[in-house]
Amino acid sequence: MEGAAAKEWFLRKHEDGSVFGPLAFERLVRWASAAQIAPHDVLSTDRETWIKAPMVPQLGMDWLVEVTSERCYGPTTLGAIQEFIRLGEINAETFIINSCDGTRKQIAEMPALLHTSDVVENSDATEIAAAPVVTGMSIDVNVRIRELEQSLREERRVLQESEARYHELEKKYFELAQTSR
Repeated sequence: MEGAAAKEWFLRKHEDGSVFGPLAFERLVRWASAAQIAPHDVLSTDRETWIKAPMVPQLGMDWLVEVTSERCYGPTTLGAIQEFIRLGEINAETFIINSCDGTRKQIAEMPALLHTSDVVENSDATEIAAAPVVTGMSIDVNVRIRELEQSLREERRVLQESEARYHELEKKYFELAQTSR
């Protein structure tokens, strides 16, 4: 994402499809740090090609929060984790995972995270009014199940297509091998 800061960006929220923008990239960075950009939200510079927010490395959405032993939230930013602490959604005993290097730590092992502030850095009244609502970690389990089932169906379809293509190529290979003898 070279030149990300030089482009105007658009943010589309996953929950309701609302679009924010055009936005300076610095504002997106602040929103990501304030838990206003969720892992399933998408970004674009042209409103045609959309990518999931965590795929933009400059946003720093590199952390997974272990909500339960079976469920993680993220990837998200350290700033968002601080916001979740402030909101009481997680605490010092919660584990977080750095998705870049795989390290897993309790929040208590990262004391800087526990120093949260109610003051949003570098913001003015206009920015706060234009910002999306802070995104919590709660996920509708039924929606998540449907998403995973759909993803599984898609993966199975792709696998079947790949296997069919493999068998076609294998058949052509054996036919060519027979004719060259």
